[in-house]
Amino acid sequence: MDTRKKQRQWRPATMGSAVLKRLIDLTSAVIGLLLLWPLILLISAIVRVKLGAPVFFRQQRPGLGGKPFEMIKFRTMKDAVDEQGNPLPDSERLTTFGRFLRATSLDELPELWNVLKGDMSLVGPRPLLMEYLPLYSARQYRRHEMRPGITGWAQVNGRNAISWQEKFELDVWYVDNHSVWLDIKILFLTLQKVLVKEGISGEGEETMSKFTGNKD
Repeated sequence: MDTRKKQRQWRPATMGSAVLKRLIDLTSAVIGLLLLWPLILLISAIVRVKLGAPVFFRQQRPGLGGKPFEMIKFRTMKDAVDEQGNPLPDSERLTTFGRFLRATSLDELPELWNVLKGDMSLVGPRPLLMEYLPLYSARQYRRHEMRPGITGWAQVNGRNAISWQEKFELDVWYVDNHSVWLDIKILFLTLQKVLVKEGISGEGEETMSKFTGNKD
């Protein structure tokens, strides 16, 4: 199905719940940035020393309705390339400190700025790659009916250790069942998952394997 057709099908959340969710996001992002700025500054300094510039990883990701925005995270990989100038595999570019940032989800802290701007929410389907948009089924594309989140229902139910199909089903389930109380539950479970370091990557992978589309 054509991506533009999919975009016309997205159905925004009801006005009341969307306003409340945005108010909670805005308040939490402001408080989070005010409280965590010393930690963000410290991590920035360490990344600068260990990896050099730039400190932040910036990339276009699809947001609400599939509209692109620039997501910001702490950089965790080296700019290492092979003899042909192609980037080396993630396992070779990911640094020890980068693995620590990912395992603790500290690399996600700059996304509070995305939440403050309104590009993202604290909780929602994770923003994936722009190149995946044409590969989704109509049902999978429904994950864009809500703002993408720093964490989400799929992240607390397997994160990167589950299949793409399972991840998308969890995302769509969240779109259909989201509530303030569910968001609170997801945030609590996220903290729990981070502490025990579950589901950081797929089996035999440093990161989540690439989505290549749906099998017939």
